Amino acid sequence: MYVPLMNSTSSLLSSPPETYWGNFDEVSKYNVHLNVFERLWAAWYAYMQNDVLATGIMSFCMHELVYFGRSLPWMMIDRMKWFNKYKIQNQKIPTRQEQWACARLVLLSHFTVELPQIWLFHPMAKFFGMQTGVPFPSLLTMAYQIAVFFVLEDTWHYWSHRALHWGPLYKNIHKIHHQYSAPFGLAAEYASPIEVMILGLGTVGTPILWCATTGDLHILTMYIWIVGRLFQAIDAHSGYEFPWSLHHVLPFWAGAQHHDVHHERFIGNYSSSFRWWDYLLDTESGPEAAKKRRERRLAREGKKVQ
Repeated sequence: MYVPLMNSTSSLLSSPPETYWGNFDEVSKYNVHLNVFERLWAAWYAYMQNDVLATGIMSFCMHELVYFGRSLPWMMIDRMKWFNKYKIQNQKIPTRQEQWACARLVLLSHFTVELPQIWLFHPMAKFFGMQTGVPFPSLLTMAYQIAVFFVLEDTWHYWSHRALHWGPLYKNIHKIHHQYSAPFGLAAEYASPIEVMILGLGTVGTPILWCATTGDLHILTMYIWIVGRLFQAIDAHSGYEFPWSLHHVLPFWAGAQHHDVHHERFIGNYSSSFRWWDYLLDTESGPEAAKKRRERRLAREGKKVQ
């Protein structure tokens, strides 16, 4: 990790700053070419003096703030009757008791399953060459890498999620996640520890694989990717379909409408972010998909009669 350079006189006459803001001032003094965010980042690692600890604390706090911060607006919307007209299964509004029970299990999972993985992330990432210092990569570099991650993770999610619907795996692992047939945002990570690890491998493993293959990945890109993935997962479980929902602009985007049907019918619509795997492999679920299948079957039968 980058440590701000000092001249010999200052290093002999003064000890390293003891506070975070003291480190920030020191970094700013000797690295005027860095932007404010980069200086804040470098000061954090310099202040902690332990990269594994610095990354672990930052990663876990970021995950908790984003997960519960993004879930909170949906919890508030569930209490506002005006939004009921946008609720896909509007006869099933989660109660406060259900949301609190869900939050308890999610928190337990975060501290017992995800926290150890987050703690091990830094040494594993460094082993594969992930960068943690400054300056940061360009916005264009981060954007195209995150786009690749969304595509690769969606592929992993489709096949692993579909496998989890096989009898024994569903009964022993995935059934917990389907406790709520009408999902809500907070339930995005309501799952068994085994499922958290299996599906989480797509989120964390995809950037690691990219880094191991290309040698070009910054941990900031990883953080932005995880924030985007959390937003996607929570919004997909929100249970709300709006006229301005993203899939109206990007038809191949999955969204809440796509995933809500999966929870209601317990089958089909296995993808996370996009619709193409379900479309290509004929695993779409819902009334429209069933209608299309009937039409295709009738067309085939008509050809046989001719």
